Amino acid sequence: MGTFSPESLTGILPPMVTPFREGDEEIDEQALRQEIRYMVDEGKVHGLVVGGSTGEGQTLTTDELRQLVGVTVDEVAGRLPVIAGIIVDSTRQAVERVKALSDLDVAALQVTPVHYLWRPSDEMMQRHFATIADASSIPLFIYNVVPWSYLSPQLLTKIIVEVDGVMGVKQSAADLRSLADVLLLLDGRGMVFSAMDALLYPSFVLKPTGVIAGILPTAPKLCVRLWDAVERGDHVTALDLHEKLLPIWRAIEGDNMCGNIKTTLDLQNRAHSVCRSPMTPTSATQKAAIRDALVNAELIAGS
Repeated sequence: MGTFSPESLTGILPPMVTPFREGDEEIDEQALRQEIRYMVDEGKVHGLVVGGSTGEGQTLTTDELRQLVGVTVDEVAGRLPVIAGIIVDSTRQAVERVKALSDLDVAALQVTPVHYLWRPSDEMMQRHFATIADASSIPLFIYNVVPWSYLSPQLLTKIIVEVDGVMGVKQSAADLRSLADVLLLLDGRGMVFSAMDALLYPSFVLKPTGVIAGILPTAPKLCVRLWDAVERGDHVTALDLHEKLLPIWRAIEGDNMCGNIKTTLDLQNRAHSVCRSPMTPTSATQKAAIRDALVNAELIAGS
């Protein structure tokens, strides 16, 4: 058992970007440590996720994922729980990564279904997560994000209830209905993390275990304030924060979201890095919209 149990995973859990250096696109450890310190000391977040889709986890080798998680655990130094992402295309690859992370102080694993073109049957999907869980001493939750490998609320409930070691789901979808359905079907038998970037406020009202969403790294302080406002029933403050966060999401969403999130960090003088090719860099038009949204949210000064 690590420093943190799965029950510690609640509140604002930002999926960290992975800083890559310009030129060779190698992991920039100094920039990573700088951003972790910001999240812990300034953002006051409740935990960190590394190697997820916001962190370009699909581009990482097993050794790089171990490096990324190891550096994060070291820099956090027991102050917050750390979640490690696994994004691969086979059960075999997932088990390999589980074993590579097994000795690190990780509270949970965030594991996607396979993200290539073909969808496994429901039976094979359950077997996939059961095999990974069986190979791991670290509990895992399903990162339900891949459109053509999407798990229905009914299948998610079946896997979470029947498979030891699968503790819940991160529900990524464009509507609140799927989140509400999963919460209703599980009825407290598993942990449910929201990933409703555009609808953080209403998703918080449904009382998920916590939130892991791409907008969190851009504005962790605002997101923590929103979580706290909903927890205490202060919906006037919550709505005001929602109206600051939604324009940010509109500015960063899209096929090059990871690059746009890195642009938000650069504009806030937090960390400068690039994405791995072939992700499209932030355009001048996108950067102007991002800047305007950050000014509107009072995260940077206007010109």
